[in-house]
Amino acid sequence: MNIQEERQAPAKINLLLNILGRGDDGYHELESLMIPIPLYDILHFRLDDSLSDLRLSIPQNQLNPGADNLVMRAAKAFLKETRMDVGLHIELIKKIPMEAGLGGGSSDAAITLKTLNHCFGKPLSQKTLHTLASQLGSDVPFFLEEKPMLVKGRGEQLQSIPPLRSLDGAGLLLIKPPFGVSTAWAYQELARFPRQLQGQEGRAQTMAEALSNQPLADVSEQFYNSLESPVLEKFPLLKLFQESLREWGAVVTLMSGSGSTTFALFENLTIAQKVAEKIPEHFGGNHWISTMEL
Repeated sequence: MNIQEERQAPAKINLLLNILGRGDDGYHELESLMIPIPLYDILHFRLDDSLSDLRLSIPQNQLNPGADNLVMRAAKAFLKETRMDVGLHIELIKKIPMEAGLGGGSSDAAITLKTLNHCFGKPLSQKTLHTLASQLGSDVPFFLEEKPMLVKGRGEQLQSIPPLRSLDGAGLLLIKPPFGVSTAWAYQELARFPRQLQGQEGRAQTMAEALSNQPLADVSEQFYNSLESPVLEKFPLLKLFQESLREWGAVVTLMSGSGSTTFALFENLTIAQKVAEKIPEHFGGNHWISTMEL
């Protein structure tokens, strides 16, 4: 068997992240409105009869390509489930920043599962893929869908939503400072904010319906992230980002996931690009910035 495939793994942003409490097992229940965005890691898959092992390479050497890497874990989970013993080399080209709240690692894992299932003639059902994805991480099941979804539970419950027409043609700006935020730390610190830890259920569904038929400006107050409370307290720079972006015309600003990326939505891409040009002058040139159209 000789197969070579190239796949894109998209990033995501959370339009809403509402924590609903913490169970006795220590896991947080949540509801979130998540959308994939046109920012991608690149994965190259090579299956060749001459290969005798499972190997991952990351040219930029940003990540450990060992057994704990999510791509390796996803590939091993697929091969174990299908009882296959094949030679497989994967090259991961990172474009999505790490510890950014953009889901890059989770996306890489999901695309690995999907691609291997495709290459081998779909031996696993969508339900089985979903089970494997849930075992790998809370955001991984979402990336199996690659479309806007309402996410519940610990990330394993996915619900389709109407088209989010309010976002059509909007300009998206992303800014990430040189530091990242640990997801585990952000959730742990949430215990100090009981109101944010015990959110009211139903906000994600309400927001999805509003974004399907109302102007973005009318829905802007519904954008929410429970994890902003501990993260913005420790990293006030992120709050300054939001304040400045609103002054410069952003309709919405919010932290994605556990951070440290701030996203802003503008009426169109041109405005987002013009605002992006202001950031180095006001905050220095050591921040990662990206703009795109939704």
